[in-house]
Amino acid sequence: MEKQQTDVKEQQTQEAEAEQKKAQEPNFQELKDEKKPGATRDIEFLLDIPLVVTVELGRTKMLINDLLQLGQGSVIELDKLAGEPMEILVNNKLVARGEVVVVNEKFGIRLTDIISPAERLKQLK
Repeated sequence: MEKQQTDVKEQQTQEAEAEQKKAQEPNFQELKDEKKPGATRDIEFLLDIPLVVTVELGRTKMLINDLLQLGQGSVIELDKLAGEPMEILVNNKLVARGEVVVVNEKFGIRLTDIISPAERLKQLK
């Protein structure tokens, strides 16, 4: 009788292991290379992604007390020198430098230096 119980338990264990293997074995379909003839990188879907472009005039650090003392006509000294190129940031990452211009009574930036891809990669690290 004990041998039958052992055999039944062993069979149940084997069946449970077989079921577990079935559950763990994924069934993936083979990937197919579906390139369009003559198509190059299709990145058109990226063209509508909005980016934040910022031109930085300069920076400074201030104490809260000094900040509270500011009023109309106050001057804040920045770390950039007059005539020094402005920094153009895209999503807070430096991509170029340029000089301020006026176009139709509005400010603009004429790009004078584009940051190389290698330099941009260094910024990400």
